[in-house]
Amino acid sequence: MPRVRFAPSPTGTLHVGNALGAVANRNFGGEMLLRIDDTDPARNVAGGEQAILEDLRWLGIEWDEGPVRQSERQERYREAATDLPQRFQGVTLLRDDGTATYQLASVVDDIDFAITHVIRGNDHRPNEPLHRALHEALATQPPKYIHHGLVLGPNGRKLSKRAAGATVASLRDEGLPAEAVRAYLEELGLPRHDVHLDLARIRSLAVDVLASLPDEELALRAGIPIEAVPLARGAHDLREARRLADAVLTPPSDTLSLGEGERETLVRFRELRHGAGATVAKDDAKAIVRELKAVGGNLRTIRRALTGRDSGPELWAIVAAVPRDETLRRIDAAL
Repeated sequence: MPRVRFAPSPTGTLHVGNALGAVANRNFGGEMLLRIDDTDPARNVAGGEQAILEDLRWLGIEWDEGPVRQSERQERYREAATDLPQRFQGVTLLRDDGTATYQLASVVDDIDFAITHVIRGNDHRPNEPLHRALHEALATQPPKYIHHGLVLGPNGRKLSKRAAGATVASLRDEGLPAEAVRAYLEELGLPRHDVHLDLARIRSLAVDVLASLPDEELALRAGIPIEAVPLARGAHDLREARRLADAVLTPPSDTLSLGEGERETLVRFRELRHGAGATVAKDDAKAIVRELKAVGGNLRTIRRALTGRDSGPELWAIVAAVPRDETLRRIDAAL
């Protein structure tokens, strides 16, 4: 059975390039070890490991073993280095304080955890000859090395963590669903060459994901009442879904100036809404709107009274989203 490993350094939230590696390893098949490469204290960030675990869980990436921290295996690395020179092929294996560098720790871990395939970005390709030589010196069989292209910025250069959409956390904060980010990374697969981050593609996938969510799930993720879900349908991300709902659920602040015909419409609407339940289902809300149309009611006046706007979601969705007591309060304020 294949055994792979995903080995991030605890430097904070995952870069999308690292996330590509995580998805590629998980999808390769077999068992996956999660290893935390924390041999360089200068690069480690407080809370960095926890941020990585949260990102992986958000993406739905599970691991079979770990997390194994290299900082907790220093004695094993020193033991493995006893038969090796401190500098191997010109590369330092042990620091002056006796701690192992990445090169030694990585090879020893691959040996001890029986890693059969190492799947990583092209930036690690220069490490392959050294790692093979270390395996030979330690009389072990090296794993199969598979290198894939990197995720670059729009300018073709290395993608900075500060760039828009460059980290898993930034994509999550934008309100993009995890399924869309994961689907994008799975589409990339194991690219032979470097690829440019395509935020437009992720956002396109996000629209499809949100459209497919059941009402209960969309309400939960967007943090809105389930009655307000119809207002959020068609949103490009979860933040927009919340904004669309909030635009209706937040009471209008402007005073409405009414003509006589408009006042009659509001009075009739108030009667209909008062006679319905505390909340109304889609069909009942549509029935209220149909009855108002049948008597020539001014539907725009109802929209303005409920939301303070002349345009927006369908009126039935507004009627269904705003609870009865709040609806009556807004209508009374308008009257």
